Amino acid sequence: MPTAPSLPRWIPRLLALAAIGLVPWTLWLTFSLPSRHVTDRYDLAWVGFDVALAAAFGATAWSAFRRLPWLGIFAAVTGTMLICDAWFDIVTSHTGGEMLEAGVEAVLAELPLAALCAYIVYDAERAQATFDRLRRPTAAARRAALRAMTDDVPVAPREAPARRDRPA
Repeated sequence: MPTAPSLPRWIPRLLALAAIGLVPWTLWLTFSLPSRHVTDRYDLAWVGFDVALAAAFGATAWSAFRRLPWLGIFAAVTGTMLICDAWFDIVTSHTGGEMLEAGVEAVLAELPLAALCAYIVYDAERAQATFDRLRRPTAAARRAALRAMTDDVPVAPREAPARRDRPA
């Protein structure tokens, strides 16, 4: 397994401090935030998020097609956004049909796609080889395509050319 790049010592410390600082912040939010909040820009928040999610999907697909080294990074972003999308769809939905729809979307679409992105992140090289194998036609498919092309075009029988040293 490749080793992680050497980072300045202050970066891991800053990240650890942020993780520790989020614990009291989350506890404070738990007890201070109202359970209901109405906003005028709720639609803008979701449309903006979905536009960003579409861009992440596009960047992941583009890097897979072009065999770019950013495939793992884009897949990590896309997978994370999909999990966030599933979470917020479920917790912001009303009970009943809306919650059921959010749960079905999460189970059938968002979480499986996030798992695919996690697989890409885990082993981008193997995932890229799988994509290449799926994109590339097999030998049998190439033969079938060539056979289909030659079956469609009528070929006139060719006569052997007359030799000059023999009379016709």
